Amino acid sequence: MASEQFIEEANLSVAWARALRIASARGRKEVGPLVVSVTGFDTSGAFKEETRIRRELDALLAGRGMQSVDTVANTIFPWSMWNPSAPRRQLFDRYSRIAPRLRRASGKNRRGIYFDRMISGGPTGNENQVEFALATYSARNSVRRSVLQIGIFNPAQDHSAAAQLGFPCLQHVTFAPIDGGLCLNAFYASQYMVERAYGNYVGLCRLGCFAAHELGLQLIRMTCFTGIAECEIGKGKLAKLLAAADEVIGPNERPGVMS
Repeated sequence: MASEQFIEEANLSVAWARALRIASARGRKEVGPLVVSVTGFDTSGAFKEETRIRRELDALLAGRGMQSVDTVANTIFPWSMWNPSAPRRQLFDRYSRIAPRLRRASGKNRRGIYFDRMISGGPTGNENQVEFALATYSARNSVRRSVLQIGIFNPAQDHSAAAQLGFPCLQHVTFAPIDGGLCLNAFYASQYMVERAYGNYVGLCRLGCFAAHELGLQLIRMTCFTGIAECEIGKGKLAKLLAAADEVIGPNERPGVMS
């Protein structure tokens, strides 16, 4: 069975544009569940983008005082801080030193930052979930693949009666070695399609690239599962962005689906 709510594309920008088109369709401002899968990674883990779409989105975000695509992506993986030729401990140490400053820098970070939670929150002695997962899986043959999972949502901290919380929408991340490569899967309870989704996809792809490198594999797929994908800005205010998307994927084309 095919559904417009299942999207697979080799280009991240096209995948996001199709998802936005679905969530912003006439008479609709949200869709759920939504599954977006990005493939097309090269041997280094780099993903494909469409400059026109990315440029228009960043311009819209800047005009509305919202975080850029890269700023959102860096909450999931601090790409500029990673040196692939250095031990991953260097990345963890660098990030841990600046994490308190990052949390103070923006009100949006006051409850936490995704990568910060990924390298903390584990049991005593193994607080860094990412390190534990990668090291345990790599330590010997035949280790269960289910060890490669990272928890973000913490019921003790995050269950709240507040009307609006904002963080964490990302609940869980898994790394899945399969078919000779690595897939990354991410699970969101909800997600804003304009302000957050593109940056989230970028950050997840970069996190997958890092994990694949550390495991000696090639990243082959990033899949994002979203319970409720919301187009939080009215379609009339997205005219230039949607026009840029139309130039790439065609104005009258039915959104791509995956069987």
